[in-house]
Amino acid sequence: MLKKLLFSGAMVSILLLSSIAPVGAVDGGPVVPINPPVSAETGEMVNETPHLWFVELTGAPVSEGNSSFAVANEHKQFREEAKRQRIEYKEEHSYDSLWNGFSVSVPTSELGKLSRIPGVKAIYPVMVVSVPQTTASSYDPALYTSLGMIGADVAQSELGYTGKGIKVAVMDTGIDYDHPDLGGCFGPGCRVAMGWDFVGDAYNADDTSPSYNPVPVPDPNPDDCNGHGTHVAGIIGANGAVKGVAPEVTFGSYRVFGCEGSTTDDIMLAAMERIYKDKMQVLNMSIGSPYEWPQSPTAVAASRLVKKGIVVVASIGNNGANGLYSAGAPGLGDQVIGVASFDNTNVFLPYFEVNNTKIGYVTMEFSPAAPTSGTGEIVDVGLACDPLTADLTGKVALAARGTCAFGVKATNAIAAGADAVLVSNNAPGVFNGTLGAPLTNPKPVVGISMEDGAFIRAQTAPITMTWTDQMFSAPSPTGGLISSFSSYGLSPDLALKPDIGAPGGNIYSTFPLELGGYATLSGTSMSSPHVAGASALLLQALNDPKQHLFRHVDADEVRDVLQNNADPALWSLAPSYGILDSVHRQGAGMLRIDKAILATTRVQPAKISLGEGEKGPVTRTLEIENSGEKNVTYDLSFENALSTEGVIVPDFWDSDAEVSFNVPSITIPRHGEKKIKVTITPATYPETGQYGGYIILTPRGGGPETRVPFAGFVGDYQSIQVLVNPVVFPTFSVANPFLGDQFSDDTVTTFTMANGDLPYVWVHLDHQSRIFKIEAFNAKTNKSIGNVLQLEYMIRNSTTTSFFAFAWDGTTTKGHRVYTAPTGKYFVKVSVLKALGNADNPADWETWTSPVFTIQRP
Repeated sequence: MLKKLLFSGAMVSILLLSSIAPVGAVDGGPVVPINPPVSAETGEMVNETPHLWFVELTGAPVSEGNSSFAVANEHKQFREEAKRQRIEYKEEHSYDSLWNGFSVSVPTSELGKLSRIPGVKAIYPVMVVSVPQTTASSYDPALYTSLGMIGADVAQSELGYTGKGIKVAVMDTGIDYDHPDLGGCFGPGCRVAMGWDFVGDAYNADDTSPSYNPVPVPDPNPDDCNGHGTHVAGIIGANGAVKGVAPEVTFGSYRVFGCEGSTTDDIMLAAMERIYKDKMQVLNMSIGSPYEWPQSPTAVAASRLVKKGIVVVASIGNNGANGLYSAGAPGLGDQVIGVASFDNTNVFLPYFEVNNTKIGYVTMEFSPAAPTSGTGEIVDVGLACDPLTADLTGKVALAARGTCAFGVKATNAIAAGADAVLVSNNAPGVFNGTLGAPLTNPKPVVGISMEDGAFIRAQTAPITMTWTDQMFSAPSPTGGLISSFSSYGLSPDLALKPDIGAPGGNIYSTFPLELGGYATLSGTSMSSPHVAGASALLLQALNDPKQHLFRHVDADEVRDVLQNNADPALWSLAPSYGILDSVHRQGAGMLRIDKAILATTRVQPAKISLGEGEKGPVTRTLEIENSGEKNVTYDLSFENALSTEGVIVPDFWDSDAEVSFNVPSITIPRHGEKKIKVTITPATYPETGQYGGYIILTPRGGGPETRVPFAGFVGDYQSIQVLVNPVVFPTFSVANPFLGDQFSDDTVTTFTMANGDLPYVWVHLDHQSRIFKIEAFNAKTNKSIGNVLQLEYMIRNSTTTSFFAFAWDGTTTKGHRVYTAPTGKYFVKVSVLKALGNADNPADWETWTSPVFTIQRP
């Protein structure tokens, strides 16, 4: 039965302009849910145009068989030609090992020239990746419950695996190697034995920040002054008051963030090249750029690391609020293990008491610390989105989440006299909130769960609360379910992503000593190191002659073993429905490393990407290996999971996909292998939706099931509109957009093409596109004068009101000829080739043509 489960909608636009707003950072940061970069109240448009760009050259990198001499010669020729053409750019990094090319800082007006240099294969955006705000707390080692969720406690205590002898690289904010749980020292013989700081303390790539400082100052000391990397390292392998997944691994610390702010993709790529040369065995990257393609430079480089024997694990991203296809690179890499986040079964929080009941809370970002003693009367103030008339002097306001920003609620309550503000969630569980900025009259503002809010409101007035200096472990109502912030797949090329999930919501781990020593944080940043630590345990087990594992497991097959033994979870928004959460949200499901180590069944491929449903049923061959000592008969079945519709704003549906097998069951002899054929008939709804499910192998006589996730697209993928509801809205001015002018004089339609007086194309992209192209035309003849710009594997915008802006400097390319447009009248055409589209099929292209404008050269 066709069943729609939820619904919502959105609208977008495309503009031709000559001035743009300051560029905002694209947040792929891993700790808290990402708020859309546009004001819900004002609808303000947000510019997401990158400042930095990757330039890929045609030759292969050294890791793919090219010679160092040949790559160096390509680099030399590029630099010489760019200099000859007087292109205004700054080289930030050069790459030769895992990727061949550069990262450059260049105005968008120069991108066209750069792309025309002989030997340039493609240009990609370098994304800004934010490091999240974190909060430290005191500790209680008994509260680290996530190990039990993934079976790491069993792997350690019963199976005897600790990760000893395995080298794990942590690319992050550094590691506080002075922390006793992480060894207490740095260098050979220490737990943190190697590493490098690529940026220095003051580095910050976020140009919206007061501390913006994009100049890296590398040094050999990869310490941590932020906390994020230390927290991640503790999850992987702390061994002290907190015990991590693999407590005896050796760490490499590769620092790509300063003390605060953001980093960029190009610095991450530079770190990968060093990790390759340092011969690490596992790499964890709890960072990434959303809305990317598997062909992005960081994803490609990460996949090449796997081919060279390094297991690469990366967070899939915290952009669940930004809809489908929001997964990030490098987690999208073809060979990378992209990790989703599940909420921890328990959350460790400070608390206050109401009628002898403990109420856990999270202090919001930009709020003063909550009191550790004292009492107050709680007064329910509803949504608190409008000024309050009640006198709250000396009282504590209880507001409900929703309708307006947390800062608005807090400001209204404090203006009415409140000493503190509680905000109850509008969904199960506690949450990490932000006030957006420090309050004018700062008072403590904390978030509490929906359940605790309902409990307080049910009490008889007057309701008295008592602040404490204590913390407690509370069962999480969302424990074991996908975290609300965890990003959706699929990949833009419809590859199944994420691959697997692990605990990432409310995780307790190490923190820099000077910041408190321990903290509870949330994010796919925290789920990824669970999988990295588990990979170290599996690698150790594979080297154990006593363990009867599979005949051969390369770095690229570690993911297969983990996926085969994961446990999918129910739909997080409505677990009572009994339907499994989307495959493109949880991948294979919750990691279970104990099952993976003990498994005697392996199925390859371990995941099935079905592509577009319009092509009809898909038949695949699965190879089943039995490494056990007995013959095993498996019954074959399947279970559908939740489907979704849309891109930026998803709807939710059930599924009518069907799976058939060439045999209903199969017997695999001991130490043997056999193949089966599986035919998957795509779901017929929802239109432009994603569907998925799980093939299940159940051993007769008992034992754990083995699963293979599958996912695909309903219907014609090219039916998704990229340029949604285009609006012809030309705006021109003489303002230089990179000086920060915004929405300037919109009556100017003539450009001198000098001193920054250039036309800009503002474009909103509702979905990723294979090719993004701007072409210029002579308005008198209507004939093309060549390409202004062409970008491969273009990302999408994060919200319905964000955009990219590209300038035309008056030059174009046609074949190998560079043309400079003289004084005259022109128009430009934006063309996008849809994801997986056929460039020879006009139906797979979308276009928009600008109004006519004038070039009047001085």
